[in-house]
Amino acid sequence: MTTITNDLLYQLALTQVPQIGCVHAKLLIQHFHSAEAIFKARPTELEKIEGIGTVRARCIKTFNAFAQAEKEIAFLEKFRIKPLFLNQPEYPQRLLHCYDSPTLLFYRGNANLNAARIIAVIGTRSNSTYGKQVTENLIKELASYNILVVSGLALGIDAIAHRAAVKNNLSTVGVLAHGLESLYPSEHTNLAKEMIQHDGGLLTEYYSDITAEKHHFPIRNRIVAGMCDAVVVIETGIKGGSMITADLANGYNRDVFAFPGKVTDAKSAGCNALIKNNKAILLTQAQELAEMLGWSMPATKNNQPQKELFVNLNAEEKTIVDILTEKQSVHIDELNLRCGLSTSSMAAAILNLELQNIVLALPGKMYQLVST
Repeated sequence: MTTITNDLLYQLALTQVPQIGCVHAKLLIQHFHSAEAIFKARPTELEKIEGIGTVRARCIKTFNAFAQAEKEIAFLEKFRIKPLFLNQPEYPQRLLHCYDSPTLLFYRGNANLNAARIIAVIGTRSNSTYGKQVTENLIKELASYNILVVSGLALGIDAIAHRAAVKNNLSTVGVLAHGLESLYPSEHTNLAKEMIQHDGGLLTEYYSDITAEKHHFPIRNRIVAGMCDAVVVIETGIKGGSMITADLANGYNRDVFAFPGKVTDAKSAGCNALIKNNKAILLTQAQELAEMLGWSMPATKNNQPQKELFVNLNAEEKTIVDILTEKQSVHIDELNLRCGLSTSSMAAAILNLELQNIVLALPGKMYQLVST
């Protein structure tokens, strides 16, 4: 059930204020802590925030188009869509630490967007038999690692990846380039329903009535790249959305993998170029990816670390363990914030927990408890 709060109206409105994009919104939230406080702040308070200034402060104070936000709230309630604001714990934490992460996301589904292991599987809309086989084999072989599979619900490799995830009992999330009132392409309506029914979901930053436009897709791709540990490019030409996503992932310091193809095959030209230019790691089988990402053992949803391992921990280490017990994975910045430790003390505590095989470091400065 969607929880409607008074602040939600202001959160929605903040995304519509002229000249206040996701970067400025993040700065404002860091200072005021809530969207409502931003709108109720004095102009002089707003102007002092780095990058805001007089013009943007005026845009905030003169904004009065709240009717669209109220309409959106009605849609969220009716269809049980979850709004995920950037300061909420359910917001994808890996994505949050990208400089241009969306201010607000709309989510329909049940998958954990902060799962311990998340990969994006992407590729051309006009895949070959080879691309289909590679995609299905990859996801089948990774099924024991209990990964969350992310893609764009497009024709071709995206749809194959989503279907393979469902078939192998994995959660899978489709990131859309439009609002949740419609679905593009429409022929994937049943697939989207299957994904949601199998603990997956649909995610977007667009208001419900926004339709798919060509320029939305590259913008959407930053979410695909940012919310994952790694991006796997199955098959792509030298130009296209997959190349954009790979470039974004590299910019976010995500691991990028690519399957090679024949040098004479235009559908693999992009993958071959990524590998040749050291923008992607050559991948031939799932085990290579698991080893590169440090997935030393399969994860299960219900595994818990052995309690007896925690007997000899000091107070700082126990605090970290308690926080990691609450969620499958936590970013180092959140640990720092919640523990209140200095950087050096946090580093020492984490290192000791790693040496005792209690805590596992994940890509993107994420940490989780080691399952036994």
